[in-house]
Amino acid sequence: MTPITRRLSPFLYTLPLLFLAGFYFYPLAAILRASFAQAGTTGGAVWAQPFFWRVFWFTTWQAGLSTLLTLLVGLPLAWLFARFDFPGKTLLRALTTIPFVMPTVVVAAAFTTLVGPNGLVNSALMELFSLSAPPVQLLQTVWVILLAHVFYNVSVVIRTVGSFWANLSPRYDEAAAALGASPARRFWLITLPLLLPSVTAVGLLVFLFCFTSFGVVLILGGLRFATLEVEIYRQAVTLFNLPAAALLSLVQIGLTFAVMAVYTRVQRRASRPLNQRPAQSTARRPRAGGESALLVGGMGIALLLLLAPLLSLAWRSFTLGDDGVTLAYFQELAVNRRGSAFFVTPLYAIRNSALVALSVVVLSLGLGLISAYLLARRRSWLTALLDPIFLLPLGTSAVTLGLGYIVAMGSLRASLVLIPIAHTLIAAPFVVRTLLPALRSLNPRLREAAAVLGASPFRIWREIDLPLLRPALIVGAVFAFTISLGEFGATLLISRPDFPTMPVVIYQALGQPGLLNYGKALAMSTILMAVAAAGLLLIERLRWEGSGEF
Repeated sequence: MTPITRRLSPFLYTLPLLFLAGFYFYPLAAILRASFAQAGTTGGAVWAQPFFWRVFWFTTWQAGLSTLLTLLVGLPLAWLFARFDFPGKTLLRALTTIPFVMPTVVVAAAFTTLVGPNGLVNSALMELFSLSAPPVQLLQTVWVILLAHVFYNVSVVIRTVGSFWANLSPRYDEAAAALGASPARRFWLITLPLLLPSVTAVGLLVFLFCFTSFGVVLILGGLRFATLEVEIYRQAVTLFNLPAAALLSLVQIGLTFAVMAVYTRVQRRASRPLNQRPAQSTARRPRAGGESALLVGGMGIALLLLLAPLLSLAWRSFTLGDDGVTLAYFQELAVNRRGSAFFVTPLYAIRNSALVALSVVVLSLGLGLISAYLLARRRSWLTALLDPIFLLPLGTSAVTLGLGYIVAMGSLRASLVLIPIAHTLIAAPFVVRTLLPALRSLNPRLREAAAVLGASPFRIWREIDLPLLRPALIVGAVFAFTISLGEFGATLLISRPDFPTMPVVIYQALGQPGLLNYGKALAMSTILMAVAAAGLLLIERLRWEGSGEF
């Protein structure tokens, strides 16, 4: 390692820590300090309230069950994408990722248009069987919450596990088959242990998403159900009880840190260098008969589960009302009927979302790559502590964090800096969890051989690490882009009226009464889906055209 490299390495490794210190721990400390400083109360009575334990129990078991259901649906689909090559694969992979970018308000509207009392499913069943009442009653039940969580998170399993699975060399499985092992035995003894770090990582992410679920539970579940995130929002915004909200946030952060600490310990033991293969060489055409039927059935389930709510929403945006198919609601998006000074066209909101998302991709990839190298190369008690710390923003209430920005960074409220920063805090952990298994699976002998031949550290990274990490980097970019494009909770608190993003415009339309406003919200949601699909298709095209990628 050259003297310049030795001097730069410590500086680079401190960048993620400085970012977290300045934009995560400092605002969080500010809101907690402001909360506990209020007149004579610390919110300690929250612990003794029965509602706290009910909320905590519901938050935990629904997150666990949602994670299990997501893995049961997502792992077979990840296997189909990893091992088979079929027409339309790139398009279908992009389409399955669209749910992940949708804001919670859009998902609520989508499920309402599909399975609500006046949704497409109930309307069709009532007409087909001459029923007087809607037969499907899913809204404001725990079942629609679980279904929505699976809808949201299956794409995370497909992307993360499928990408890693596609790069596993089939020689392990072929050698076991030659020795007479059955397919089931080969999966349990060979494939599953190799996939364990990736499955553990994605299970953790899904659990965190469901554990901190807010919009899905609040809108679809109704008043009967509340997660810790919903209760934090209710205590802070509705009841103005900041001490109680602060203590609930501490509980949420503490549990998140504990789960992360256990996970990182398991992942370090399970990770191992692997001889990876390009995805093009491991995927094959399905054989006629059973494999083709399995592929068609699996893709059919994916389309039904992931696209039916979105297609229902898009259809209703063109057919809402009694005028048949119409573009009226899309045309209304450019009409400022109230003469508001803060009215923006959808093209302007699309531009805002795209600019923010692109800046978040750059920030998240830079910080995530440095963090992943820090965790992968220097295994010690410090990295064992830092690994779960890097994931803490995922388990923190967006409401608490937004209030922290308002309290601690009032001077920045008039700027546009806070929006990409808040989005990066949420997106960067995805990049780290995507890159870390890939880094830990790299064969260290490749670097050692290049160093013996006289290659500099930068050249080793550029010509060995970077080509091998390119698939993981692209997946990380997908996550960062889509997360930023659909982020709603934090943006609603810190965005400026003259610089709204697409989710904020949709929320504003849904919050106004009348069929016209509802139709405008559906039309804007359809545009958001189209923009997300176009961006994901472009990323998929780049993913498969890289000459040295897996």
